[in-house]
Amino acid sequence: MMKFALYDYIPRRYQQRATFEQQDICRMILGFKDGRNVYSRWAAHQLAAALRAVDMSDVTIVCIPASTRCANVRRWKRFSQVLCRLTGAQNGFDRVQVFGSRKRAHVTGEYELATNIKHYVHIDDEFFRGRKVMVIDDIYTTGQSSRAFIGAMQAVGATVVMAGFLAKTRQPHGRSIN
Repeated sequence: MMKFALYDYIPRRYQQRATFEQQDICRMILGFKDGRNVYSRWAAHQLAAALRAVDMSDVTIVCIPASTRCANVRRWKRFSQVLCRLTGAQNGFDRVQVFGSRKRAHVTGEYELATNIKHYVHIDDEFFRGRKVMVIDDIYTTGQSSRAFIGAMQAVGATVVMAGFLAKTRQPHGRSIN
């Protein structure tokens, strides 16, 4: 499976040491996480440009669920629609439902998605069985959330062919956090 991240994400505690360009990218990623329209379109266009050479016509795009239903809709619904329109991929947004909530891992350091995915997410197994899937998330830090969600998608019979991230967390001097 191919995995990629488009940008480096510098955590807020290191922003004073980040370059202007890194600070700008981080601002846009945080705007995307907040569900702001302009940043949802920006993120979709960035990922679509990265996927330009890939035939996405037989791939379903699925985003790793946010911590609550409201945050999930705000962050991923519009993004998924735009990205699928730009790439020709099928939109799997409505086939993964968040019905509970979990702690935000970047705040608590607890990765509930990795241990309790079935307690707050419903994946439409009939829809995904036998489909090629691209999993997308905003920021890759430890990989726990993406591994858990990829495992859940595979458990319902999907073939995860690619994982894309807007950014990978890095310290300002270039080393990866994980």
